[in-house]
Amino acid sequence: MNFELDILLPAFLAGLLVLATHIPFGMRVLQRGVIFADLAVAQIAGLGVIAAGLLDLQGNPLLVQVVAVISALCGAALLAWIESRRPELKEAAIGLTFVLAATAGILMMSRDVHAGEHLKDLLVGQILWVSDSQLIATAALTAALLATWQLLRGRFGNLGFYALFALAITASVQLVGVYLVFASLILPALATHGRVRYRLPWAYAVGIAGYALGLGLSVWFDLPAGAAIVWAMALAGWAARLSRMPANADI
Repeated sequence: MNFELDILLPAFLAGLLVLATHIPFGMRVLQRGVIFADLAVAQIAGLGVIAAGLLDLQGNPLLVQVVAVISALCGAALLAWIESRRPELKEAAIGLTFVLAATAGILMMSRDVHAGEHLKDLLVGQILWVSDSQLIATAALTAALLATWQLLRGRFGNLGFYALFALAITASVQLVGVYLVFASLILPALATHGRVRYRLPWAYAVGIAGYALGLGLSVWFDLPAGAAIVWAMALAGWAARLSRMPANADI
């Protein structure tokens, strides 16, 4: 039991750190109608991590982070340009950016004998094996991002929004993987869409319940943690939506 707690507690803390920034960002993403933006930026950040691996920089985590951040910020600048220049095509263009970044990663890893394992880690993540140093670094970045978000809220343009967005995703994609990044951004925001009162607490409740239930299921039934959390969060979001429906409403 102690062994399981030693694994589950850091993983749950990682989930809380991801939710801290991703829920307000997710609500803004839903409002702006750029649903694929998180997938595109996450994939571009992952592309930077892959590039750092090909350059044999794994032994220097700081350089890996620098490459990932630069990649994500370049992706953020591209998405801001797309939204400002061709807003009517932004969702299609952002989706295409995600596909190009994903396939570029596959091409870059094509000669790596461990490519399948690396790709799985990038998509599903390794939330059960987060380290204390990762948690500390992510906590510091999360605090800085939330402070900046509160200070500049409503006063930054497309590029400022996407830059903060890119920094948040760069850290989280290495903690929990692309799939959980997308779920953490979209599911709580979608589950509480249209709720006027207490939307933010409800969204956090959906996200926290998803991580707690998903981690529990992954241990009890020996399931992949990332996939279990995504499904658990979807169920929590569905329950939150049902709680707002009248008894005679059609589901």
